[in-house]
Amino acid sequence: MSTQTEPPEQAPDEDESPIATARRQLERAAEHLDLSEGLLEQLRHPSKTVEVSVPIRRADGSVEVFNGYRVQHFEVRGPYKGGMRYHPSVSAEECTALAMLMTWKCAVMDLPFGGAKGGIVVDPSTLTAQETEQLTRRFAEELREVVGPTKDIPAPDMGTDEQTVAWFMDAYSMQEGETVPGIVTGKPTAVGGTHGREEAPGRSVAIVAREALDYYDGNVDGATVAVQGFGAVGANAARLLDSWGASVVAVSDVDGGIYDESGLDVESTPADGDEHGQLGDVDAPRQLSNAELLELDVDVLIPAAVGNVLTKQNAADVQASIIVEGANGPTTTAADAVFKERDIPVIPDILANAGGVTASYFEWLQHINRRSWSREEVNEELEAEMLDAWEALQTEVEDRDVTWRTAAYIVALSRIGDAMNARGLWP
Repeated sequence: MSTQTEPPEQAPDEDESPIATARRQLERAAEHLDLSEGLLEQLRHPSKTVEVSVPIRRADGSVEVFNGYRVQHFEVRGPYKGGMRYHPSVSAEECTALAMLMTWKCAVMDLPFGGAKGGIVVDPSTLTAQETEQLTRRFAEELREVVGPTKDIPAPDMGTDEQTVAWFMDAYSMQEGETVPGIVTGKPTAVGGTHGREEAPGRSVAIVAREALDYYDGNVDGATVAVQGFGAVGANAARLLDSWGASVVAVSDVDGGIYDESGLDVESTPADGDEHGQLGDVDAPRQLSNAELLELDVDVLIPAAVGNVLTKQNAADVQASIIVEGANGPTTTAADAVFKERDIPVIPDILANAGGVTASYFEWLQHINRRSWSREEVNEELEAEMLDAWEALQTEVEDRDVTWRTAAYIVALSRIGDAMNARGLWP
């Protein structure tokens, strides 16, 4: 492995806010580029933050009002794009940080979008299906002036799914007086969703893991892999890697994991959310905790569950040769510094799990062109897009001798800077 020679920095506190982390990464990448202070100042802040009240009538007849947000970060490369989440932790600050992340992710993948994120402060498990539908339709109405297929295109996120965005699309379409499938992505295929989108984030993680193994003189055939978070992303990544000959030795869900040094049968192992069994019911040689899984001696570690699981407390105990981020933000900045010191490459989330937004782009294109793609076409296009992005990052890693995360931000900022210089500042 090459030794990265970025200037050392003091590791920040683990309690650093998501916005502070996003801005820190922005500043670090900007050190390698000739960007104007004016552009950087624009990128430190969202373009627009919308806060709305979303009232619904509960099943018992009472009226309850929920807070909703939509943050739009930077639209110089195209309309805003980002998820819509229903969760008690939703806030303007969280949405701002995630919208910034989406700006970088879209630029890394060279997609013609800016970043956005939004949602409602609610525990979806406390809502009936009818209440969730009411909430979604009213949210669509409250946001109608700031969203649209050429303005801002929401997609499913934490606590939402394809049904949620289908309701959102229908509510928006009813007010517009025509069916507008391009207002959202991640819809059911029956109403214009694309084949392959659900598997796309896991597929992109697997593609990047394969390329990283090859770059560091390894081979996916026979490589050992551990996956924390055997859900939509982790399970699809594990199964694709398994089909390529990798040995997935450990997987986990929120309750813990299973381990088999000879390799698990991940194709028949139930993923989180499956209706046909639970991970804990699988007969495996060893049960292990999520913390233990992160410290296994494997070729590739894929944290694909939640954020902030690799920290300064456990970074020194990680034995994986390569880390590929399946979840958003699984590695804290402090842990990143430790991994750089230990020469463990970390392939960042804004590349690795970008299959989701890339497939969303494909869905958006299909609406524009009025043409449906097959699953095979989606997978082929995704492979091509991921390899192009990987090669762009690889060039920066080799030319500038930086980490993969810094390389991703350099690529993103370069493209955003070029677009800004071409368009100029209005008025």
